[in-house]
Parts: sequence; structure tokens; C-alpha cells
Amino acid sequence: MPGPAQNPSSTVPLHRRGFLSVLASASALPLLAPLAVAGTRATTTAYVGSMTSSAPAGRGFEVASFDAATGRLAATGVVEGVPDASFFAFSPDGRVLYTTNERQRGSVTAVDLAEAGAPVVLGTTATGGAGPTHLTTHPDGHLLTANYTDGTVSLHPLRADGSVGEATDLVRHEAAEPHAHQVLVAPDGRLVVAVDLGADAVFVYAIEGGKLVRRQRLDVPGGTGPRHLAWHPDGTRAYLLAELGSTITVLDWDGAAFTAGQVIGTRDEGATGENFPAEIAVSGDGAHVYASNRGDDAIAVFAVREDGLERLASTPTGGRWPRHFAFAPDGSALHVVNQRSGTITRLPRDAGTGLLAPAEESGAFAGAVVLAFGA
Repeated sequence: MPGPAQNPSSTVPLHRRGFLSVLASASALPLLAPLAVAGTRATTTAYVGSMTSSAPAGRGFEVASFDAATGRLAATGVVEGVPDASFFAFSPDGRVLYTTNERQRGSVTAVDLAEAGAPVVLGTTATGGAGPTHLTTHPDGHLLTANYTDGTVSLHPLRADGSVGEATDLVRHEAAEPHAHQVLVAPDGRLVVAVDLGADAVFVYAIEGGKLVRRQRLDVPGGTGPRHLAWHPDGTRAYLLAELGSTITVLDWDGAAFTAGQVIGTRDEGATGENFPAEIAVSGDGAHVYASNRGDDAIAVFAVREDGLERLASTPTGGRWPRHFAFAPDGSALHVVNQRSGTITRLPRDAGTGLLAPAEESGAFAGAVVLAFGA
């Protein structure tokens, strides 16, 4: 069934999708937020999501072992029946991992992690939207999904066993061609934030009686193309990454609404050619911000200052099209998922300066688009 433009995160170059006319200007763990855990075990379970509909095709939902001593990821198994697993979110207790199934008839799959190395599918539920690219859990017992292709956000109740109930609400953002790219929970756990690339806006919602009730719409300049937002640990700031503009906008948060501030570029001075930023994350100590540049194929590093961000460096990822990255469990490195090269690379990180060392190979996963470290 034909629908609106496909997700720019896929392997087809963005300029071939006609959903916006502004392409000349150009996302984790929560999910995926950075994890920094002291005393990390030598071997950790990790989960890799990939696009089964890409060429070459990925395997969907893979289980891997992570060797903290070497930084290597090795595939150990596949969870069958989980197509186009493009983003992950853990349940609040870490017992279940949810994944989007990024297809025209969008769905989400719940995977039981009782045995970390042998996950079991609890079930798959339709989102009611098209092309889901991001999801998150809410502490009141809901799952929310951002459906990119039709610009909708789904709200689902979570059952006692961790499975996903039928959607109780589906809201479509007001725009000529909305493309909801991310949904996440505010720092105090009350409100919900949705980022929409096609609407050039960030939406704030409350959940009331199983419905999403809008509290704010923050518009950014046309052609910005906001993709992902990352919270600062202090809960008063956030950083909005623009896929089309190759910028980060610093946002102030008063607990109920955003105010836009500094805008800073993600690319090296004088950089040319197409570039579409994908993921943004803040270090656990709140001192540094990292953003991936697809096209430049690098991670941009910023220092957090009182008045905004200061650009420090740009480090090549050692692969092509870095769609997602996650901090190693001890925070010592960034593991970057390079979609078009089918690799995950490791960039050692200096905790003091925030700078990244040259990339090292971590593992090979065809069509990979997202990574999560588990227990």
C-alpha cells in the first residue's frame, strides 16, 4: 500500500524522497540513554536491531555477547519473527525489551529477557501508524511509539506480563507532511515529548485517561528537520538534533514547556556534500554531548557550557552512515552502528576531555541500525 515518504534513516538517499522541499539544508540509552555502570562484568549481553527489508538484509533482532576487555561484539543468536527492528526501549524494570517493526503497517514487538541470552517474543501489536521509528516506556504503564511515515504517535497500555495492549490513542501532528521521529518521557516522568521532522516542531503531551493531551507545540525554523532530542541529566536542558539542518538547538525546560536558545552546527567548518545527523546523547556526567553525522560519517563532540554548547572535535566512525550509537556499559567508549557498512565500531572515550579516539572494529551486523547493552 503506497504511503507518504519513507524514513530518511533507510538506505535510500534522502534527496530521493520528495516529502520536503527544503533538502538543501538537511537519532538512545533512553534509547538509548547513556549507561555508565561501575564494576562492569567481563561479558555482557547486547541486542542489535537491523532492517530485514534492506539490501543486504539484516537478521532483525540479534543477541550478542559483549567482551568489555576487548570491546568486541559477537552474534550469539537471532530472535525469529521480529522484522525491521529499528529502535529499542527497555521496560522500567529491564525485564522486557520493546522494538519497533518499521514497516508500512507499523507494529511493536515485546521481547522477554528473563533469560538474557535467549529472549522470547511475548507478542506483536499494531501501532495504528506507518513506519514506526522510535518508542519509549512511560512510568505509568504505557508504551508510546513515534510513527514516522504518517506523523502519528501511538499510546498503548502495558499488561502485567510486559506485553503490549491495543492502542488507546493515536494523534497525528498538524503539518502538511508530518513525520514523527521520536517520542520520550520528560525528566520528572509526567509529560511526554514528541519530535516531528516534517512539522519542524516539538510537541509536549500529558497522558490523561488513556489519551494524549497537548500541552505545547514548539516550532523551529522551517527546514530544520528535528529528529532526536536528548535530555541533560540536570533535567532543565535538552539538545535537539536537526537531520535536515545539521544543527543542535539548545532548549531550556521549565518542567512544562521548552524555550529555544543557542543553535550550533554539527559539521566541520567548510564541510560540503549531503549530511543528515541521526543520533544525539549526553554523557552520564552531563559534561559532553555527542551527535552522529550521516554523510560526513563522524561523531561530533561538544562540551556543555553554562550558556550552551562548545564544539570540540569530529571523529570518523570507521564506517558508513552512523545511524545510532550507544555508550559502553562503563562509559569508556561509544559503539557506533554504521548502517550502510553493516558494522559496529568502537570509539574509545576520554572521560575527562570527552574526546574520542580513532575507531576500532567491534562487530559485523548486516543492516544494523540500533544497539542496546543489557545485563
